[in-house]
Amino acid sequence: MKIYTKTGDDGETGLFGGPRVRKDHLRIEAYGTVDELNAVLGQVRTHAPPDDLDALLARIQNELFDLGAELATPEPRKFGIAGVGGAQIAALEQAIDRHETELEPLRQFILPGGTPLAASLHVARVVCRRAERRLVSLDRAEQIGPEGVVYLNRLSDLLFVLARTANRRAGLADVPWRKSSEA
Repeated sequence: MKIYTKTGDDGETGLFGGPRVRKDHLRIEAYGTVDELNAVLGQVRTHAPPDDLDALLARIQNELFDLGAELATPEPRKFGIAGVGGAQIAALEQAIDRHETELEPLRQFILPGGTPLAASLHVARVVCRRAERRLVSLDRAEQIGPEGVVYLNRLSDLLFVLARTANRRAGLADVPWRKSSEA
């Protein structure tokens, strides 16, 4: 089987069980950004996170594939594609709560950075926020439902907490944001 099909050479791609659309269609932007987030999480995992974080990130990568499949299908229920929902959102909330117990409460904004693992988690967080914005745009146009947006909203919160956790476990304190006039 060849990797190239030439069917997208005209700037269109096919949706699963649906029509061909332009490659800049809102739906393609949405699942493409979810795919980008998944790739960034793969890169995060190259920083050898502790086993508990690595297992969590691996699970999330699989869930992002589920979300991407849902977004790539105009009628996901018709094809038995479940996507993400309440159980996955609850699991993210539980992970946030569990990891926040290791952290001091935030009293101010912090700068992204620290260890390579934490800095990469911050990059994943901002890509996640972009994916969330793409889903909001798609939902406005096609009413896809709220689960994907809620999932990505919680995931970005989790990635922020995990970045802080990675720094704390490495013995690095959060770096507070200071207005440039105060720095």
